[in-house]
Amino acid sequence: MFQKIEDFLSNLDTASISEGRKAKLQALVDFIQEKSDKQVPVRLNFICTHNSRRSHLSQVWAQTAATFLEVPNVTTYSAGTEATALFAKISQTLEQTGFEIIKLSDETNPVYAIKAGENALPIVGFSKTMDHAFNPQSGFAAIMTCDSANETCPFIAGAEKRIPITYEDPKVSDGTTKQDAVYAERSTQIATEMKWVFEQVRL
Repeated sequence: MFQKIEDFLSNLDTASISEGRKAKLQALVDFIQEKSDKQVPVRLNFICTHNSRRSHLSQVWAQTAATFLEVPNVTTYSAGTEATALFAKISQTLEQTGFEIIKLSDETNPVYAIKAGENALPIVGFSKTMDHAFNPQSGFAAIMTCDSANETCPFIAGAEKRIPITYEDPKVSDGTTKQDAVYAERSTQIATEMKWVFEQVRL
């Protein structure tokens, strides 16, 4: 793992997470623990409406936290109720935290390789719907990262468990002088919570 990312994760204060928030995160801990105890794959699909911001941050930080804390057999995914594109500020925010972002295509919905280390398998980032072949079709937890997707998708085909862990959309800051700070804040919040989740898993 790149040293900058290791340092970032090491310095995150999981004690800052409220007890109420931990109660919401516990369902995700329980799912991971159950799979880990059985030594079977842990598949986590983070879902938001457009699969452009929060779901990507959650996918990247969950995978990275699992690697950092040496929780095995974890693979993370992301999806939306519709496909748009990974918002450019998300890749910029991740780059500033230490990730290497490689743009693999120049279409309207570009594909990115997101690397957390020199020898790490990249996370493939692009916007896709829940039924896209790139995502698991069964045996996964669907983590709903926005209220809109949570409310409009009462049923996720193939999901073994549905877990609402919603975040405020950093999109509210787009076009303002606060954009960089808001995106960094949301990324840090998600990273902190994913670190706490994987810290709870007993190996």
